[in-house]
Amino acid sequence: MSGLREPVLGPARAPGPPPDARAPAPPPPPHSGLDDTQALVTGTLFVALGLVLFRHAGLVTGGTAGIAFLAHYALAAPFGLAFFLVNLPFYVLAWRRMGPRFTLKTFAAVALLSVTSEALPRVLVLQSVHPLFAALGGGLLMGAGMLMLFRHRASLGGLNVLVLWLQERRGWRAGHVQLLLDGLVLLASLPWLQPAQLVLSVAGAAALNFAIAVNHRPGRYLAM
Repeated sequence: MSGLREPVLGPARAPGPPPDARAPAPPPPPHSGLDDTQALVTGTLFVALGLVLFRHAGLVTGGTAGIAFLAHYALAAPFGLAFFLVNLPFYVLAWRRMGPRFTLKTFAAVALLSVTSEALPRVLVLQSVHPLFAALGGGLLMGAGMLMLFRHRASLGGLNVLVLWLQERRGWRAGHVQLLLDGLVLLASLPWLQPAQLVLSVAGAAALNFAIAVNHRPGRYLAM
């Protein structure tokens, strides 16, 4: 015999995760006041640019902006004023369901958009825009702007408040619910749109909600 003894083996141990994988990831830092301010300004500017494209092509979008468009086309009311007034009743739901901070930031975003949407055509004069680009480009711009606001716990009021509340309480995807509500607003605009404008308005609403549905999902953005 060689005199060598086999080592005594204990029970097998499953390999554990690396030490750094066991520790939970630190929570992201909350947004600062400067973060929220730039998001409100930038987000509303994106939406205002999209609205300028829509107005140039005679299109309609959904939500309270679509209702304001209807007032603008049917009654010749200033879009900014109509948008501001249409949103007033929804602040009660926002305050009760989403809290005062969300409501105040939403009020600021609505006020900014009301002013910007009226002031922007005075400094940005469009000579010619292809209607299809106005629909798709404008829809994507508005979707990106609304996404900025959503990620900073704000919205553009009205149906956006209802949509975000349903997502937080029921888990319903914001983009899908928004698309359904936008469709109802577009149906109401039939008397003031040509068939081609209606088709392009639907395409613009789809582009807007596509941007939101793809990029705004529960749990994917944590910095509040």
